Amino acid sequence: MHAAVQQMAINEPNYPPAGLSGTVLCIEDNPVNMEIIEAALSMYPGIRLLKAETGSEGVRLAREARPDLVLLDMHLPDIGGLEVVRALSEEIAAGLRITLLTADELTIDVVKAMSLGVQDYWLKPLRIAKLDEGLKRAMGRKVSA
Repeated sequence: MHAAVQQMAINEPNYPPAGLSGTVLCIEDNPVNMEIIEAALSMYPGIRLLKAETGSEGVRLAREARPDLVLLDMHLPDIGGLEVVRALSEEIAAGLRITLLTADELTIDVVKAMSLGVQDYWLKPLRIAKLDEGLKRAMGRKVSA
């Protein structure tokens, strides 16, 4: 397990959560960020992770695999996160949940993406509690207070 993820998990109460299952597609080109997300999701035995390094690959996987949640980096090497959101507009209308991953504060692209149906955006570095809460929402579970 990535050391940063292990340390974050130690600091989070009631971790790891039980009972979450489904598919998460992570569209992220930065290997370190992908490794952190992969390590964090490995603590959820019922979660299957699909990975894409480009926006185009992510759009294809989202259409083929129909994941429960897409974690989408806003800055990709081929097309930006906003273009991925636009390409998946029909899937979003049909219930695809997308959460943006960004190191930027609220930008105009994040606002535009949310106006197109994106449910949330998370600032990097990602916190385990934020991931847990988002997974529970995406997988149809209530978030306990």
